Amino acid sequence: MGKTTGFMEYERKDESYAPVKDRVKHYKEFTKPLKESELKNQGARCMDCGIPFCHSGCPLGNLIPDFNDAVYKGKWEKATEILHATNNFPEFTGRLCPAPCEEACVLGINENPVSIENIEKNIVETAFKNNWIKPNLPLKRTDKTIAVIGSGPAGLAAAQQLNRAGHTVTVYERDEKIGGLLRFGIPDFKMEKNVIDRRLKILIEEGILFKTGVHIGIDIKAQELKTKFDAIVLCGGATIRRSLPIPGADLKGVVQAMDFLPQNNRRVAKTKNLGEDILATGKDVVVIGGGDTGSDCIGTSIRQGAKSVSNFEIMPMATTERPENHPWPFWPMRLRTSSSHKEGAERFFSISTKKFIGDKNGNLKSLVTSEVEWELKPGQRPILKEIAGTEKEWKCELALLALGFTGSETTLADQFGLELDARTNIKASEQDYKTNIPGVFVAGDQRRGQSLIVWAISEGRQAAHHIDTYLMGKSDLPLKGEGDLPRV
Repeated sequence: MGKTTGFMEYERKDESYAPVKDRVKHYKEFTKPLKESELKNQGARCMDCGIPFCHSGCPLGNLIPDFNDAVYKGKWEKATEILHATNNFPEFTGRLCPAPCEEACVLGINENPVSIENIEKNIVETAFKNNWIKPNLPLKRTDKTIAVIGSGPAGLAAAQQLNRAGHTVTVYERDEKIGGLLRFGIPDFKMEKNVIDRRLKILIEEGILFKTGVHIGIDIKAQELKTKFDAIVLCGGATIRRSLPIPGADLKGVVQAMDFLPQNNRRVAKTKNLGEDILATGKDVVVIGGGDTGSDCIGTSIRQGAKSVSNFEIMPMATTERPENHPWPFWPMRLRTSSSHKEGAERFFSISTKKFIGDKNGNLKSLVTSEVEWELKPGQRPILKEIAGTEKEWKCELALLALGFTGSETTLADQFGLELDARTNIKASEQDYKTNIPGVFVAGDQRRGQSLIVWAISEGRQAAHHIDTYLMGKSDLPLKGEGDLPRV
């Protein structure tokens, strides 16, 4: 795989970014691609490691050494086939995945790992540029009909796989456009929405039916849906936002990230009737939450012209190195600094927000924090303790809550009579994705809880295999890591 001595000859090289002063003036993607010769060298770094642990790191089981080798040899069309054999949407993961495959790379034990994610992105972009990605219609149709609820990565992956099996698939989306959080949660500077639209065009040409602006459970009741379709797969995501139950949380200016980000995405798309503007322009902004959503709020606030942006994280500042208690090849909880963090935000760790303070008109004007520490006891969960005498008031006109999600909405679960787990996720077996109601399946965040895009695609693919088996008695759709090479 790759060049036998490639990892000794070439250093890891990643895409560069446009200067901060330029990129914060717009919402377009701002990475600068590597030259083809440089990408071949990056593919050459993939060592003949014997056991490719990158496979286990990737939730999709992508055939990583195989497409790295193809890139090294300049066989881009072959690399495209290999990549799509296990991943329906590498243009999404190549931009948005945190790359657990790279953390599991054998080369990463003592050197910088292979730049797998960037190679993946360039494979699919080369494929689109050369018109190698074309609709693949099934050879014949079955008489089975399937409803997919939700058009995020799990729903789209399930729909494409089931359509390939010959079933008639209808995808329902309650928003006005297809894509779920890919479209309305991810800022355009991380993924421009034409990336979704060009893939959507392929899916439509393959015969998948899409119905937008239809809220299943409200516009169409569960029982009506069940009588119309032979199988249903719920891919609605984990959408119940975690709140911050402290004094002043109802003030104007205390805003959920998933109200702020979707509105701005619609603004960038020139959507009319956005409702009351939620803008960071000219304001001191505090983003509470240190994950990817918090990072997205930072980059968006800076582009809107915030006066200042601070980022609060209740956890201690992690090390940039792999922690000893997270040995290779497991995913390490290390400090990650995004491009948005580098655009002008100041980060604060081990800090807890105690209350919001408003003016006489009910507008947020400041917030109060205290420093915290975590008490660790063997065999027990860490205990959060406030450090006395560390209270501080911060000027703040916009506080963005990027605290994650607590589970999925229960409207459909109640109507279908589905069992839930302790986190209000819909309970279903990982072996076959079946719920307690025959013919109803669930995949993605709605089953496993808030997770990664790559996991959502994997879940959609796996669920499709089991739905096909349920309907037909057997399935030729691949499971994790199984190739489907003719399909691009």
